[in-house]
Amino acid sequence: MSGLQDALEPIATWFSNLGVPEPIVHWGHPAMMGIVLFVMGSFVGITGWQGRTLTATDPETAAAKKAEHSKIAPLMFIFIALGYTGGVLSLVMQDKPILESPHFWTGSTILLMLSINALLAATKFSGQGTLRSAHAYIGSTVLALFIIHTFLGINLGLSI
Repeated sequence: MSGLQDALEPIATWFSNLGVPEPIVHWGHPAMMGIVLFVMGSFVGITGWQGRTLTATDPETAAAKKAEHSKIAPLMFIFIALGYTGGVLSLVMQDKPILESPHFWTGSTILLMLSINALLAATKFSGQGTLRSAHAYIGSTVLALFIIHTFLGINLGLSI
C-alpha cells in the first residue's frame, strides 16, 4: 500500500463499519458524480460560454448567464471535490491501489484545473481579457477531460 492509502485506511474503515451496502460503495461515487457532471457541469459550461459569446450582441442576457454561471460553478466545484474524496475512499474501502489508477490521475488533474479556474475567477479577471479567456478554455478542457475520466471510471468500476 502507498502512504496515501495507509493514511486513508482509518477513515475508510470507519465508513466500512457503517454497514454501507457493497453496491453503494462500488457504484455510489460514479452515480453521484455522473449527476454532478452531466447536470451541473453542462449547465456551468453552457452558461459560461453563453455569457461570453452574447456580451457583444445581448449584454443583458450575457450578464444574466454570467450570473447563473457564477452561482452554480462554486457549488459544482465543492461537489466535485467532495466526490473526488469519496471516490478515493471508495478505492481504499475496496482494497484497490489508488496511485495505480488512471481514473485517480485524471480526477486529480481535473481538481487541480478546477482550482486554477476558481483562482482565476476570484481575481474577477481584473479587466484582463486574457485571464477571462484562460478561464473559459481551462473550463472547457476540464469538461472534455471529464469525458475521458468517465470512461476510465467505468472501466475501473467494471474491473473491480
